[in-house]
Amino acid sequence: MTARIIDGKALAQQVRARIADDVAHLRAEHDVTPGLCAVLVGEDPASKVYVGMKHKATEAAGMLSRQIVLPDDTSQEDLERTVTDLNADEEIDGILVQLPLPDHLDARRVQELITPAKDVDALNPYTAGRLAIGDPTFLSCTPYGVLEILEHAGVEVAGSNVVIVGRSNLVGRPLSVMLTLKGRDATVTLAHSRTRDLGAVCRGADVIVAAAGQIGLITADMVSPGTTVIDVGTNRGEDGKLVGDVDFDGVVEVAEAITPVPGGVGPMTVTMLLQNTLEAARARRGLPRR
Repeated sequence: MTARIIDGKALAQQVRARIADDVAHLRAEHDVTPGLCAVLVGEDPASKVYVGMKHKATEAAGMLSRQIVLPDDTSQEDLERTVTDLNADEEIDGILVQLPLPDHLDARRVQELITPAKDVDALNPYTAGRLAIGDPTFLSCTPYGVLEILEHAGVEVAGSNVVIVGRSNLVGRPLSVMLTLKGRDATVTLAHSRTRDLGAVCRGADVIVAAAGQIGLITADMVSPGTTVIDVGTNRGEDGKLVGDVDFDGVVEVAEAITPVPGGVGPMTVTMLLQNTLEAARARRGLPRR
């Protein structure tokens, strides 16, 4: 049996259309235009592409999109001053400092400086702490996208065994918390490079989320029939093409459903950044969700 392909690109288009509609109503009813500012330090090619994608998506949703590009040799003081100014900027509801930063800059200090009310990338430790106690302000964008994909695909996570492979602060760790909160109620195993017999752990899963950053880590023999496989991996193969952490050609013959790379989780990450920015604009003005 060949797995059902979960089209993240199509889902992203649906969600973005809904967001654009909500933005239009917010502007018409309250004269509010949500604003997102992305700060890019240096000339990293991948970062420039990502910021460009976010800028285009933000404008397409009818939001204010601003970019600040700083030189590679920007000092910690100057970067922190930029963030402080954005914290006080009433036009800006969401602040995104694109990672990675040049080696001489302290990313954690910058993340801690972003006011929680504008932390739409959900990287401030305060935001992570609120998530841990079940009272989040914003959800980290890639895990948030995974949750939307699972819901859209009709995957029941309550009571399910979910194995997340990868424990990064960007994906694996926050997703593990999100899935165990009341209302989602999954039983989560957070696997990683030191996990013994990863194959056996994965074969016991109803849902596998691969987010380790290793090409082809999850193979067909690690997946039981009926499993949903979400591939968060974004790796470059020897031919330069984007590939995931899952051996797609093998796993697609075993799994119940699977996300491709590209076209799976990736488009949803930017989409949920827009959702967070919309919610930030509402919350900062005391407006309820539509």
